Amino acid sequence: MTRRISIFGVTGSIGENTVDLLRRAQGYQVVALSGGRNVARLAQLARELRAEVAVVADVALLPDLRAALSGSGVEASAGPDALIEAALRPADWVMSAIVGAAGLAPGLAALTTGATLALANKESLVTAGPLMLATAAQHGARILPVDSEHSAIFQALSGEDITAVERIILTASGGALRDWPVDKLAGATLQDALAHPNWAMGQRITIDSASMFNKALEVIEAKEFFGVSPAQIEVVIHPESIIHSAVAFHDGAIMAHLGAPDMRHAIGYALNWPTRAPLPVARLDFAALGKLTFRAPDLARYPALRLAQEVMQAGGMAGAVFNAAKEVALDQFIAGKIGFMQMSDLVDSTLGRLFADPAVGQVATSLDDVLAIDHLARVMARDLAAGMTKTV
Repeated sequence: MTRRISIFGVTGSIGENTVDLLRRAQGYQVVALSGGRNVARLAQLARELRAEVAVVADVALLPDLRAALSGSGVEASAGPDALIEAALRPADWVMSAIVGAAGLAPGLAALTTGATLALANKESLVTAGPLMLATAAQHGARILPVDSEHSAIFQALSGEDITAVERIILTASGGALRDWPVDKLAGATLQDALAHPNWAMGQRITIDSASMFNKALEVIEAKEFFGVSPAQIEVVIHPESIIHSAVAFHDGAIMAHLGAPDMRHAIGYALNWPTRAPLPVARLDFAALGKLTFRAPDLARYPALRLAQEVMQAGGMAGAVFNAAKEVALDQFIAGKIGFMQMSDLVDSTLGRLFADPAVGQVATSLDDVLAIDHLARVMARDLAAGMTKTV
């Protein structure tokens, strides 16, 4: 039977790795592909995979996309509404790999069709975890985690009772600046933050790895997806990135997922679930590895982890505030307007201003609820950023 597949965020690293696996597979039809601003690559992939529709995020780029797809038979579309329309097209399996809060709406739309949602967009569960899970349950859809950490946890929990879980252990590479002296971090440049030692990822997620905001999002995501308490989640620095995460049970056993740092592990697991299929990933040689190392994260180096704990304790839509402020802070750092360590300062200040808002304390019951808080937080964060002086 032919599986109908859509990929949102196809021109990013997760999307490209998904395409790589599809090239090696059989029995699928591509329904929809979406991309950000890389029209040429989006059109190339749409032609190759014979997609029904290709959607570019920026409406202004629609003429370019139409020209690039001329004569291909692939429909060209653009903008947020077009993205939702594409997500509502019947599909069996949908990859949600759009970066940031922009991935929430199409992911929710796909769930209403009853599709299996392979979720690489961690912001969806951070900003609207209860809404995402309720929507999936209502429509008989399924969410499969594609973050390497959450895929590892999901696999370690296979056949297990969640009440037997004592701890969830999220591993972190530590990012590009993990060995820098703490007092030098304020002066880290954009290029410094992008020099990740293990993973080949997009610009934004690589910087988030250096600041550990990426891991902070994953901590919140783990709480939402697996239904554990904040106290049951811990983070450990694991520079080799071989153990992708682990689950500790109350009998003292720990189940860990090991593999080379390659996102095709998690993508392939979600693509082939509930079975396993051969994947083109490196096999581990334990003798060659020699050793694996671990250390506790320094909260002075990674204040984002402390903020994640505060967000989980606050509940409601605090995650939406956190993510929106984080995205604004990241934009400001990339633009050279604030320093590396000021990103966490900006998020902290935004949280402090908005935690007292009664609306933030409510659980979202609709996408509009989340978008309203997201907008409020972005406005606040931009106002606060405008008053900051860059420090190095």
